[in-house]
Amino acid sequence: MNDAVSGDTSGTRTSVSRTIEIIDALARRGSLGVTELAGALDLSKSTVHAYLKTLEQSGYVVRDGEKYTLAQKLSLLGESVRNQSRFFQIARDEIDDLAAETGLYAHLTVEENGHGVNLYQAKGDDVGRYDYQTQKIQQPEPLHVTATGKAILASLSRTDVESILDRHGLVRRTPHTITDRDSLFEELSTIGDRGYASNDEEEIEGFRAVGASICRPNGEVLGAVSVSGPTSILHGERFRQESTEAVTRTANLIEVTINMSNEFVSDLTKP
Repeated sequence: MNDAVSGDTSGTRTSVSRTIEIIDALARRGSLGVTELAGALDLSKSTVHAYLKTLEQSGYVVRDGEKYTLAQKLSLLGESVRNQSRFFQIARDEIDDLAAETGLYAHLTVEENGHGVNLYQAKGDDVGRYDYQTQKIQQPEPLHVTATGKAILASLSRTDVESILDRHGLVRRTPHTITDRDSLFEELSTIGDRGYASNDEEEIEGFRAVGASICRPNGEVLGAVSVSGPTSILHGERFRQESTEAVTRTANLIEVTINMSNEFVSDLTKP
C-alpha cells in the first residue's frame, strides 16, 4: 500500500473514531457545549466545533444556544434497525402478554459486543414508572448483573464467556453483584440446569428479576426474556415460582414459533 493511500485510510479511521466519541459523549451526558466536549475528549475546541457542525448539517445533532444534543433522527434509525429484526417481530407480542400477565416489567434482550441490549420493554399494571427502566432501553449494560444477561451467558460456551469477561470484567453495581469468576461460572452452571436465571438486587438495590434464554434448535442463543419489579412486589412465591414459570413459558413459546418458521433458516437477528 502506498503512503498516500495509507495516510487517507488512517485519517478516515481517526475521523470516524472521533465522530463516534462525540456521539457517545452526548448520549451519556445529554447536552454539552464545545468547551465541555473538548475537555472531555481531550481535543481542541476548533476540532470539536468542526465535527459538531458536520453532525448538525447531517441532522444527527441539534444546537440550542451554546449547547449541542443528539437529534431524534438517531432514535428513528435505532427503531428502524429494531423493527426490521425478525426476532423482535416474533417476540414483541409475547413480551406484551408477559407484562400483562405478571403485572411487572417485561424485557427482550440480546447480546451485542459483550453487553446486553434491551430490544423491547413492556410495563405491567402493578409497577410504577421508574427512570432507571427508561435508561435500560437507552444504553448497553453488563451481562453478569441482569437476569437476561446471566441467562444469555449460561447459554454460551465457557470460551465465549471468558472472552466477554476478559473484555469487560465484572463491574460491581451493588453489594450483591457477582464479581468473582468462579462464583459466576458456578451460578451459570446452576442456571443451565434449572433453565432460568435470577437477579436478586444485583443490578440495582430494591429490584429483582427472573430471565430465561431463547435459543435456536442447534443451541445458538438469540437473546433472553425477563420480568422485573421492586422487591416489595416481587417476593415470595411470586419471585420464586410464579415469575419463573411465566418467563420460561414465554421463552419456550418464542422458541417454538422460531422452530416452526421456515424463514428462520437464515440469520434471525438480521433483517
